[in-house]
Amino acid sequence: MAKAKSAVSKEAKAAAKQARKQASKERRQQLWQAFQMQRKDDKRLIPYMVGAFLLVVALGVLVGFLIGAPWLFIPLSIVLGVLAAFILFGRRVQSSVYKKAEGQPGAAGWALGNMRGQWRVKQAVVGTSHLDAVHRVIGKPGVIFVAEGNSGRIKQLLAQEKKKAARIVGDTPIYEIIVGNDEGQVPLSKLERHINKLPRNIDGKRIDALEGRLQALGGKSGAAGMPKGPLPTGAKMRGMQRTARRRS
Repeated sequence: MAKAKSAVSKEAKAAAKQARKQASKERRQQLWQAFQMQRKDDKRLIPYMVGAFLLVVALGVLVGFLIGAPWLFIPLSIVLGVLAAFILFGRRVQSSVYKKAEGQPGAAGWALGNMRGQWRVKQAVVGTSHLDAVHRVIGKPGVIFVAEGNSGRIKQLLAQEKKKAARIVGDTPIYEIIVGNDEGQVPLSKLERHINKLPRNIDGKRIDALEGRLQALGGKSGAAGMPKGPLPTGAKMRGMQRTARRRS
């Protein structure tokens, strides 16, 4: 019996190890694909990555010379240089993704869904057949409504959602954000940073309570027709608009 359990345990460990190897291989492949795609669109990527690496290594060697131990800092400088190059790569990829998504219906909802941290995001709680939408975020700042689309239409949607939410959230702060590049709006690329800078007003227990209360405010004004991410322009966009109109 003990031998059988030992054999099963070994098989499980081997399977888990193989799964980790496979996951690691897939991550490397995805990273390489992302690098190749970014390299084609961003001609400055490789020079900037090489420059960041060399700058960090040079600074490390300089510090080593100043304290009389240059060889001690070379390995650490190389590691930090590679890390700096990867950080630069990640930021340029992120910037490129946001630039391509900006202005497309569903882009704000996609950005909210990819935010890091403990945020309760409900995409397209209300929308229109023109693919305007208001998304709801619950977090430590309180309740945040994020709107995207035509400024004239979404202001009315925002006012309606804020009025409905105010009836049940008590003194919890309610914030309104319009995504765009006009005055008073927040650019898509700065949306996550803007939300993270909001003051922390409530705790986790209150967040759970608010989420339960606000579930009933899912919205019925075309939200089902909203995309779950940025849409391409052209024929596919027109097809999505027709679908949204039929559902509204």
